[in-house]
Amino acid sequence: MVRPMSDMNPVNLTAGPPETVLPPEPAEATAALDAALALPEADQRAAIGETVCSNPTFLAGWAALGDKARADGDRAGAYSAYRVGYHRGLDRLRQNGWRGSGYVRWQHETNRGFLRALSGLQQMAAEIGETDEDERCMHFLHQLDPAWPPADR
Repeated sequence: MVRPMSDMNPVNLTAGPPETVLPPEPAEATAALDAALALPEADQRAAIGETVCSNPTFLAGWAALGDKARADGDRAGAYSAYRVGYHRGLDRLRQNGWRGSGYVRWQHETNRGFLRALSGLQQMAAEIGETDEDERCMHFLHQLDPAWPPADR
C-alpha cells in the first residue's frame, strides 16, 4: 500500500517554540561599560554613551544608557536609548536564527541586554502614556519569556 504524501512529512515533536540564545557581547564593550559604571555618577552617562557609539550593537550598553537617562529624569533620552537597544536586539536575534517567534529567556545572561531594553521601553511607554506600546511590549515580553518578570531583575 502506498502512503499519502501527507503521511510522509516529519512531525515536529519538540516541547514548544524554539529558543534563541544570543552570543556573548564583545569583551571590550563589556569592559568599557564596567569602566563607565565605575566612574563618578556625574560622568557615567557620557561614558556609557561613548561606549555604545563605539559599539552600536552592544545591547547591554543601550539598556544601561536608558537606565541612566531615566535616573537623570530624561524621559525622552531613556525612551530613545531603550528603543535603539530593542531594535538592535531584534536585528541580533534575527542574525542568530530567531524568526519572529519563540523564546528569548532571561535565564540566559546573554539575552538580558535585549530584554532589559524591551522592558525599559515598556516602562517608559507606560510612564509617558503610550498605552498601546506599553501593552505591546508587555505582551511581547511574556511571549519571549513566559516567566516574565524575572525574580532577579
